[in-house]
Amino acid sequence: MSRLFAISNRVTIPQRAAAPGGLAVGLLAALRARGGVWFGWSGERSEGEPAPAALLERRGITYATIDLPSGDFDAYYGGYCNGTLWPLFHYFVNSLQYSGEQYAAYLRVNALFADRVLPLLEDDDLVWVHDYHLIPLAGELRARGVTQPLGFFLHTPFPHVEVLRALPGYESLVHGLLAYDLLGFQTARDLASFQSAAAELLGAAAVRATSTVVQEDGRQARLGVFPIGVDVDAIQKAARRSRSSETVRRMSAGLLGRRCVIGVDRLDYSKGLVDRFLAYERLMERHREHLNKVTFLQIAPLSRANLRAYADIRRNLEQSAGRINGRFAETDWTPIRYLNRNFSHEVMTGFLRNAAVGVVTPMRDGMNLVAKEYVAAQDPEEPGVLVLSTLAGAAEELRGALLVNPRDAVGVADAIDCALAMPLAERRSRHAAMLEILQRSDIHAWHERFLGQLARSRSSTMAPADG
Repeated sequence: MSRLFAISNRVTIPQRAAAPGGLAVGLLAALRARGGVWFGWSGERSEGEPAPAALLERRGITYATIDLPSGDFDAYYGGYCNGTLWPLFHYFVNSLQYSGEQYAAYLRVNALFADRVLPLLEDDDLVWVHDYHLIPLAGELRARGVTQPLGFFLHTPFPHVEVLRALPGYESLVHGLLAYDLLGFQTARDLASFQSAAAELLGAAAVRATSTVVQEDGRQARLGVFPIGVDVDAIQKAARRSRSSETVRRMSAGLLGRRCVIGVDRLDYSKGLVDRFLAYERLMERHREHLNKVTFLQIAPLSRANLRAYADIRRNLEQSAGRINGRFAETDWTPIRYLNRNFSHEVMTGFLRNAAVGVVTPMRDGMNLVAKEYVAAQDPEEPGVLVLSTLAGAAEELRGALLVNPRDAVGVADAIDCALAMPLAERRSRHAAMLEILQRSDIHAWHERFLGQLARSRSSTMAPADG
């Protein structure tokens, strides 16, 4: 079996960071299954030319990390990656910022990654690159003579070409992606959006009718849909163990017998948190039978706090929570508990298991694993109900959720009310259907399917990537 060489913007070393995100969980699952190397940024900055990668061996995985140049970091990470590509890919065109200097830094960091990766590669490696930070990396590696199979997985949405056109030089992103052998997307919608861009640049003839191959300059890039999953067994075990967690016990006791509605999101404008708070306020106005009987727990760890857009959303949420609590709170009841902090994975699964309703209402999301984790964490005998945005990739699989438009505050409020009133038999039926999907397409199936397709790209007879 070929060695896996995974590359992402940041490396997460177990036990050095709590509650890793979806990308880290997925890569660790793949690397634990087959061994290999995980290459990326160390989290540190350097003055002058960064040193070669530092190597750390742990349980069959080599963690290879580099520092990023201080002179390029802000323009690369806060600038082009998160000030340009993140809002563009999530359809927040009005929030898009662009400068040629930031794009140049983005290219320099990708070239640095290629330079530091090259000495570590072995002939039989499968190279798997992750996310929008590293779109040009395949071209940089090809220019240095790399012939190993190169795969790319996009964890975010991919915008339709009509949105992509808002970015100056968007064509370079499309050509950069076409330098990979296999492109993986979260949903069929994202794949179709990429097709729209490829067809515009290369002509419809370059995109085969099967929707799985794009041809450019005599080479082929194959496309596939590979929705990332969760480790269902691990989440279920953690949720059951969490009953003994002191933090979970205190949270449950603090509810004083009230039912819990929960949201768990990184603090980001794409997650729809301001609209979600408004929807909860509408719930209190329209369905007054829930007053003093339901508590909304919103966990939103801080993210990219040095960017103005993120500081603005934090301020707006604090003001909204204060207004709603001021309107409806009683001496023994606070309607919204709003926490800007991380919890361990086990504690978080305990919170999810104890919640009667999970509310996942992003304005746009590649997948949103919290939705899947909520379903996996539930007690099958007494499951809660998922309220899910139609604009999250998870909505294409979790049809047993109550699907909502996240901008429709009244519609979301009514869906939460419906969830709170749903009979046990219907809750069990919806949960069982969603759990079956999660078990069939879990985190292990995700990486096995992608890497199986990538391995077959060594042969010209590779079967089409059918997702």
